[in-house]
Amino acid sequence: MALKTLSFLSSHSTLSQCHQHSQFSYASSRAFLSIFFPKSTSPTSCIHESHKDMQLSPCLSKRKLNLTLLLTTFLWGVLPDTLLLAQELELQRYTDSKEGFTLLIPSSWTKVDKAGATALFQEENMGSNNIGVVVNPVRLASLGEFGSPQFVVDKLLQAERRKESTKEAEVITVAERSGEGGLQVYEFEYKIDSTRGGMKRIFSAAFVASKKLYLLNIAHSDKPESPLDPHKRMILEQVLHSFDAAT
Repeated sequence: MALKTLSFLSSHSTLSQCHQHSQFSYASSRAFLSIFFPKSTSPTSCIHESHKDMQLSPCLSKRKLNLTLLLTTFLWGVLPDTLLLAQELELQRYTDSKEGFTLLIPSSWTKVDKAGATALFQEENMGSNNIGVVVNPVRLASLGEFGSPQFVVDKLLQAERRKESTKEAEVITVAERSGEGGLQVYEFEYKIDSTRGGMKRIFSAAFVASKKLYLLNIAHSDKPESPLDPHKRMILEQVLHSFDAAT
């Protein structure tokens, strides 16, 4: 079934023709997309969510202040751990209501326009460190119809190794989680050593919803002389785990 689906997707000529008229420099995303169909793009407009800070009135009696502190402590204790961690790591929510996806983004990273990317964010002064999302139509109802997480990552690594620039490609982790409404989400972490940019750490997530394939790709430099530090890794993992369908 999986190979049959792969064959069908590869013959999706309309999507293939779309890609021939645009380029998306996000190499790892192209490798992932090549698993599902030859080449494809889908430019889109995005909506950025902003957050408002809560303000407390300065005119509080001692009793009201105590009650406020107790209430604040209680609310702080019941807030989801992911929300607290996101605030600590200076992540902000980005939602594309039109395409139907949401994720956390480092607040200091900048959104840029790139042909073929539904949304693309780059670290300041380090454009090779980026977070990209691509959305394309498919005839699948879920990612499971295409194959298991291991099947998908095997195909992904095959696509990466076929590139002339790739020197080495190694899978680190493969996982599956439930998203919004029980949505099936696959997550992958792997590293690539290539003649273009050297060693990089890649975090990817994918899901299918409303007959669309949603792909998140996070690329970050991970060279021996300047490896990915634990704090930055934690930030990127939170971005990875936050990728979901928008309600």
